[in-house]
Amino acid sequence: MSSSYKKYQIRTRNPNPKTSILLVIDMQNYFTSIAKPIIPSITSTINTCRRASIPVIFTRHRHKSPSDYGMLGEWWNNDLIIDGTPESELMPELERREDETVVEKNTYSAFMGTGLEERLKTMGVEEVIIAGVMTNLCCETTARDAFVRGFRVFFSTDGTATSNEELHQATLKNVAYGFGYLVDCNSLERALCL
Repeated sequence: MSSSYKKYQIRTRNPNPKTSILLVIDMQNYFTSIAKPIIPSITSTINTCRRASIPVIFTRHRHKSPSDYGMLGEWWNNDLIIDGTPESELMPELERREDETVVEKNTYSAFMGTGLEERLKTMGVEEVIIAGVMTNLCCETTARDAFVRGFRVFFSTDGTATSNEELHQATLKNVAYGFGYLVDCNSLERALCL
């Protein structure tokens, strides 16, 4: 990689646990090969947020019929995550708790048509911490969407993953340059004084 995202990481800030939420994006069986390497970082992030009393919301990407494929059907040659299949289920390694919400979505953004923005505003959330897969698709789109909706964005460098390092690094550069603070599981734990 010719240049690091760190040269764009000129802003620093810590999340406020009183107004933050962790969004765990699409950590589903469909993405096991991509997600497996980040499971230690993402479970650490989840546990840090739980200890800091930061609510954890999971998203689950799924399609119920061709009528909800949208442009994704064309882009992914209809090789999509179908609701009700084992691939559509959250990875058991995450140990989601019964009281933790799952937002179901059928496009890259966790905000599009899900009621997530209204839910977060009702909860008094001002900041979102984003982890999950894929870095450059659902995570980046959700981060951008959160930013334009007025939420402060914290984006995990080691709790996100995608199909290759070049795409992962490109997103980290975009986020640092334009709309989010970069964090990793260790810096998040230190920032929240745990």
